[in-house]
Amino acid sequence: MASHSKESVRILVARYAEIFDGINNLVDVGGGTGSTIKIIVDSFPDLRCTVFDLPHVVDNSLNNDSISVIGGDMFDKIPPADAILLKTILHDWSDEACVQILKKCKEAIESTTNNGKVIVVDMVLDADIDNDTKETETKLIYNLSMMSLFGGKERTKKEWHGLILGAGYSDYKIYPARMPLYSVIELYP
Repeated sequence: MASHSKESVRILVARYAEIFDGINNLVDVGGGTGSTIKIIVDSFPDLRCTVFDLPHVVDNSLNNDSISVIGGDMFDKIPPADAILLKTILHDWSDEACVQILKKCKEAIESTTNNGKVIVVDMVLDADIDNDTKETETKLIYNLSMMSLFGGKERTKKEWHGLILGAGYSDYKIYPARMPLYSVIELYP
């Protein structure tokens, strides 16, 4: 899992570098052991980053000048930041839980700045499921896995629209896919 994550983050920072423009600090919600943040900090050394995950998951040895580690629960409170990163987190959860998580993210960015954003890295399913490509097939397999194992799912643009507006965001942007399977969605309060 970590090796897949590392490769997708390398692609993220190479192909979507502009999403990090103007950000001073970033919280990686559900950041686990910090493999995502390590790659981001290597690419953007002036960016202050926080790995935020359940206390028993985070690796406190990551604490240094660029990376801090905070244990907590995203359903309670997310540390304040200019930007929040949700990389392959929301597909684990039901729509109701996603709205709760997105509301907590919105509170975190609104507490620091009016120009904050949430960066979601997740799959966006084609509305046309008759699209017979290997990528579509793979996304549908992931979707079945998420539904059967976690009660989550992969979502279409229309479903993302409903979640984002349901959580109270004023605007969002779905970037055209520039990496295998995943899309980037920016949410603005």
